[in-house]
Amino acid sequence: MEAQKHKILLCEDDQNLGLVLKNYLELNDYDVTLERDGRLGLAAFQREKFELCLLDVMMPNMDGFKLAEEIRDINPEIPLFFLSAKTMKEDIIQGYKLGADDYITKPFDSEVLLLKIKAILKRNDDLSKDASNIEFDLGNYHFNPKLRELSVGGKTQTLSPKENELLRMLAEYKNDLLPREIALKRIWGSDTYFNGRSMDVYIAKLRKYLKEDSNIEIVNIHGNGFRLVVNGEKA
Repeated sequence: MEAQKHKILLCEDDQNLGLVLKNYLELNDYDVTLERDGRLGLAAFQREKFELCLLDVMMPNMDGFKLAEEIRDINPEIPLFFLSAKTMKEDIIQGYKLGADDYITKPFDSEVLLLKIKAILKRNDDLSKDASNIEFDLGNYHFNPKLRELSVGGKTQTLSPKENELLRMLAEYKNDLLPREIALKRIWGSDTYFNGRSMDVYIAKLRKYLKEDSNIEIVNIHGNGFRLVVNGEKA
């Protein structure tokens, strides 16, 4: 059976560059959807499931930065590269603040871009394989991230996607510090004030779900992050 190709969303308003890059990636066994402005790119992302996005910054109707924000609201974890002629330090910093995995300035070497794409998709494939079937025992609770279920005493709570991912990260860091910026970038896409406040709301929800075992607590390490403490267990 033929292996399924990785799907890439390419948003580039330069018709020649877009077609050349699309053809190059397809020759290297990727399934590429090319859109020529931000609104069409967002519509494609809402319509299909992609594994990586390549976004031009300067596009009509919706620029790459705004498109990245919209994409991050839908999927905080998808790898995202900016392709841009804007080389000012401020633009590059803005790109990374929006959660970009890379900011590649034009003109660029297509072979180098290909190697970066391969590396990040392989990393994500490996992480997915490693984490897909891991379950956690947390005091009296059993947590199944794949099903998004947290169970205790015969009762099961189905978690929202963000609750599930946050608890999974806390469980992975059990009895150790989960840095705020790592959780924010992985789940919300960027380490902003408003995303930080949103994460605090989700932490409060998880504390309510875990209140039936007095040996479990989520401790706020001020300015640094959180610890899921399970008393009587080592990290």
